[in-house]
Amino acid sequence: MTDRITLVTVVIFVYLAVTLCVGLAAGRRASRSVQGYVAGDRDFGLLVMYFITGATVFSAFAFLGGPGWAYSRGAAAFYILAYGVLGMAPWYAMGPRVAALGRRFGFVTQAQLLVGRFPSRGLSALMALLTVAAFVPYVTIQMRGAGIVIEAVTDGRIPLAAGAAIAYAIVLVYVLASGVSAVGWTNTFQGIFMLAIAWALGIYLPNRLYGGVGPMFEQILEARPELLSLPGLTGNGEPWSWGAYSTAILASAIGVTMWPHLFMKAYTARSDAIIRRTVILFPTFQLFLISVFLIGFAGVLFPQAPDQADFILPFLILRSDLPALVVGLFCAGALSASMSTGDALLHGAASVVVEDGVQPFRRLSDRGQRLLMRILVVAVGGLAYLFALVEGFSLVDLLLASYGIICQYMPAMLAALYWRRATTAGVVSGLLAGSAVSVFFFLCPELKPLGMHEGILGLIAHIPVLLTVSLRGTPQDDEHVSGYLRV
Repeated sequence: MTDRITLVTVVIFVYLAVTLCVGLAAGRRASRSVQGYVAGDRDFGLLVMYFITGATVFSAFAFLGGPGWAYSRGAAAFYILAYGVLGMAPWYAMGPRVAALGRRFGFVTQAQLLVGRFPSRGLSALMALLTVAAFVPYVTIQMRGAGIVIEAVTDGRIPLAAGAAIAYAIVLVYVLASGVSAVGWTNTFQGIFMLAIAWALGIYLPNRLYGGVGPMFEQILEARPELLSLPGLTGNGEPWSWGAYSTAILASAIGVTMWPHLFMKAYTARSDAIIRRTVILFPTFQLFLISVFLIGFAGVLFPQAPDQADFILPFLILRSDLPALVVGLFCAGALSASMSTGDALLHGAASVVVEDGVQPFRRLSDRGQRLLMRILVVAVGGLAYLFALVEGFSLVDLLLASYGIICQYMPAMLAALYWRRATTAGVVSGLLAGSAVSVFFFLCPELKPLGMHEGILGLIAHIPVLLTVSLRGTPQDDEHVSGYLRV
């Protein structure tokens, strides 16, 4: 047993070493400027754009939380499959427009575009604050996911705290050294690895435990039919309401469109055609979710149960008599899901704080910006690490909570890109109203009508405030507005 754990551990550390080498090598191509660190000199091609989008969206919550929800909540997990496609669709129109404005005005963050259209240092600071507030729990998910995997496959010899620290020390090194270029190329490597491992495991486990995918669902239908009926179950085993299920899909789809670390990737594309092709191809990456759901369903009738639903993937792997080398590769796949999102989040958080929270108030040199970004990468990572050590929450539940804030960016961004009559006061008022309502219902979930997601409830308050305040205010200068609407 000891030799088996040792071999698995060696495989994982070899994977981490290869990832580090890829990340460090990628940085040699980028310039030493802030544009190079944040936007990759706007030179990403289709391959990197495809994988940086897919691997960034599908993280530890998909590789661990997805099977965990399929295992414990059944059909409820299908909301993840739905929102990914819906969330990327708006980028076919918005992505090229955002990229064009980035090239014209030199934007490298989401808030720079918004503040460019609606000049306000307060708005810039508010965007930076809200972004970091949403990013910290998202990074926490990735760190906790890495720790779960390493703790499980080493039989507790490397505890969750140490496992998360080891994996994210690697991430910190290559993000600090190479910025978004490292994120792009490591995501490509990790995305390919993650897809191969997920499909291999998703096909193997149902066949190993049930004799095939069909027989597996037949047995689940007989023993646990409630797991195969939409909209699935809540974390307490009660039926999930259609109001909660449908608004979780809607809030998550809006969130995918608006997540700053994904939004910023529009600035990295070499051309508008690459952005559109990435959107068209993205649903093929969604097929990855089918395999991870199969992993979760494979554990439903397993005679033993993990301590937490999110542990189901490593739990099944370690009890399926797989060779140690294969176990190590599977666990490296789970780590790739965690790290491929965590690196983008850490890089994005640092970039947003410097560009949107500091630069409008105190201009820094190019060198000073890069230095502060590196310091903030470590600071955000450290804060998320502390939260990752807290137990008792679902990875998917934590992600859903983050979407409540990010949803509030959509009305403001649509106003910036498409509505001539929008004003700075309207956008700021709407953001404040929507965020306040979202946070209120997050803290008081028992008050949510029909179980609706707090992000959607925030939008119900946000949009009327934005419209009312804007229409009552003085219109912006026509020439200024035309610079953003005529791209």
